Amino acid sequence: MQKNVDLGGRMAEKKLYIFDMDGTIYLGGQPFPFAIDFIKKLRANGKRVMFFTNNASHNPKFYLDKLTKLGYEPTAEEICTSGNVTTAFLTRKRAGKKVYLLGTPELWDQMTEGGVALVCDRNGRPTGEKADIVVTSFDTTLDYEKMTVTCDFVRYGAEYLSTHPDYNCPTETGFIPDSGAIAAFVTASTGVEPVYFGKPYPETVDMIEEITGLDRSEMCIFGDRLYTDIATGRRHGILSCLVLTGETKEADVDTAGAEDKPDLLFDSLAEVDAVIFG
Repeated sequence: MQKNVDLGGRMAEKKLYIFDMDGTIYLGGQPFPFAIDFIKKLRANGKRVMFFTNNASHNPKFYLDKLTKLGYEPTAEEICTSGNVTTAFLTRKRAGKKVYLLGTPELWDQMTEGGVALVCDRNGRPTGEKADIVVTSFDTTLDYEKMTVTCDFVRYGAEYLSTHPDYNCPTETGFIPDSGAIAAFVTASTGVEPVYFGKPYPETVDMIEEITGLDRSEMCIFGDRLYTDIATGRRHGILSCLVLTGETKEADVDTAGAEDKPDLLFDSLAEVDAVIFG
């Protein structure tokens, strides 16, 4: 891991720049102006950009609208979420299986439109059909009834999946429980741990390669979390760059395992901009 050294050449040779969203290019509803400037420079210099968030509580259309309002000028093709990865897995690897979803109405819409056979309504109320698979996610509409239904399905044999492992979601006022915290509740009740998607799991990198037509060696990833953003790069051959504008503090890096230590460490994307473009 290296910090504050001239690594412009190493990063500048990459073709695709993958950005985590919350904590990396904005915090809650507040954009980082230096991130807007940096991404504009990347595009102006012929680089490709992707915005990838593990937060599946909203669908890609939400993020397209949000990033547009914040000034990032995204295209629909530049946006991907852990919900995309999970939906692709269900339709390609578990076609025809009945799925109970503990997630937001937006994720319900995304999975339904993607062809997943859900056995609950948009509010998570079961339809009476047996679930072959349970998927949990970051659910801001969570209630005890939905948790009980989820645990019952898992306890009695449904395959258990989770869209992403993040324990906390950063906001302007602090952290709130995320998908990993919800999964921990289910595991504590049932003794069953889920199979996770999103960052840092291989299905995510495979999908990015498929979408872009680029090899992972041509990519770099920027994020604020060691165990998702940075682990994605370290475990799958993508240059990993940690920024200290979100969840992780510099002291956390010192105690992290080898697979979760970033290749490069920066205070923010403003410092990355200075390294690459002067």
